[in-house]
Amino acid sequence: MDEARDPSPASPAHRPEGDGPAPARRGLTRKSVLRAAVAAAPAAVLLGASAAAAGPALARDRRGPQRRLEATPSCDDGDDPTPPQIEGPYFKPNSPERDDLTVPGVPGTALSVSGYVFGVSCEPLSDVLLDWWQADPNGQYDNTGFNFRGHQFTGADGGFTLTTLHPGLYPGRTRHLHVKVQAPGQPILTTQLYFPGEPRNETDPIFDPRLLMTVKQEGGGLVASFDFVLDV
Repeated sequence: MDEARDPSPASPAHRPEGDGPAPARRGLTRKSVLRAAVAAAPAAVLLGASAAAAGPALARDRRGPQRRLEATPSCDDGDDPTPPQIEGPYFKPNSPERDDLTVPGVPGTALSVSGYVFGVSCEPLSDVLLDWWQADPNGQYDNTGFNFRGHQFTGADGGFTLTTLHPGLYPGRTRHLHVKVQAPGQPILTTQLYFPGEPRNETDPIFDPRLLMTVKQEGGGLVASFDFVLDV
């Protein structure tokens, strides 16, 4: 597992999270087809528990054996695993388990992020840990507590939904979410998700277009989607 960074003092001066040119642009594939196929799949496709070897965990021990679903019939277009990105200086382990990162009394634009986690053989993966952290609407990270930090697990269908607020901007970076994704007993994927149409996407050296979410406005807030593919 990645080593946790020492937390910075409250109200930190933001440090750069990395440098170097942005990766080459590559298109995303299969999202809408797979999401529709998984949403329509009955619970009867569960194959049963498979014993996973003991491995690292982020926020706590894994819940139990990982359950794999049957491969979806339209999943043969060769999607690569979701690309990793740097952790940055603001990760904290032991976040609380929750799927709502909003903080009472903190205003901002509502953001819902949903999707699925797949393996490279196109099967949705249940009980996958997703550990999220982000800047608040003012562009600040909470390094003393756990505001806008939390972890959750994919459901029996491999799906997840996160409720939060639209993250703010800070110097040197475009708007983004951080996440660590880990199937039981498997290596950790550390990556970031991005918003389309952000002017800073073109100047942020860490930005990767393969990690763009699909985002739409809905009911005064934002509804985003992204499907992860793990190398398992």
